[in-house]
Amino acid sequence: MAKEKRTSKTACALDVAKTYKMYIGGKFPRTESGRYYTVANANVCLASRKDLRNAVVAARKAQPEWAGRTAYNRCQILYRIAEMLQGRAGQFVEELVLQGFTSAAAKNEVQASIDRLIYYAGWCDKFQQVFSTVNPVASSHFNFSVLEPMGVVAGFASSESPLLGLISMIAPIMASGNTCVVLAANQSPLSAVTFCEVLQTSDVPGGVINLLTGSAEELASHAASHMDVNAIAADGLTDEQLACVERESSGNLKRVIRMAHDWNDVEESQSPYLIEKFCELKTTWHPIEQISASGSGY
Repeated sequence: MAKEKRTSKTACALDVAKTYKMYIGGKFPRTESGRYYTVANANVCLASRKDLRNAVVAARKAQPEWAGRTAYNRCQILYRIAEMLQGRAGQFVEELVLQGFTSAAAKNEVQASIDRLIYYAGWCDKFQQVFSTVNPVASSHFNFSVLEPMGVVAGFASSESPLLGLISMIAPIMASGNTCVVLAANQSPLSAVTFCEVLQTSDVPGGVINLLTGSAEELASHAASHMDVNAIAADGLTDEQLACVERESSGNLKRVIRMAHDWNDVEESQSPYLIEKFCELKTTWHPIEQISASGSGY
């Protein structure tokens, strides 16, 4: 019997479905709970409270080093993210179409996301000059006010702009020297997870951005009550969830920053004031050395 001739081509190639996992500490773990939900025929991790705690630990560990980077270096990294996103624009358009966007709307969303990253890259080494000041005082002191990062920010991304809204939230957080834990839009998380693949190859240190997928109803109160989270960026929350977050955040006096923007409105949604919202104002007093007539200090 003649042997069957083997060829390199298969008659029926398998369709390898993409696995959408979370992004914590520069890695892509599955949820510790083993739970998932389905979006656009893709299985997506349903993050638990333990996943949230792990992400906060990673963000806290990365924050001092990220804040210690020069403003110019943060500018370079944000610009590099924009470069990488542009190189994979076609993939993001396809995923946005899977999540209900028209092709034209998806292309606009991706291009606006690239532009938004470049905008905030340009502000990294400039916002201090805008918001810092030398204050007039009556005593013999210099009095300086400068902005410093808050620390770890927990964010809830927009469901209407799953890529642009996410980037518009994390870009000012990164520019200001903070790290963050962001919950992707529940019903449109695919492009957010893929964006983390861009982050991993864009010189962003692990832990600076951490992404969870799942339910804001389950995780919002836990993020708000977590004592190692310094601020909440609230976009993709209902009025009831927002009220809960504001109530729970009082435990360590978190700042709750409402970001209910139309992210496609450039005048409304990109501003150095969004960087300033994620900073604390620190004032320093420094004595002025008095010079005597002979030239020596006294």
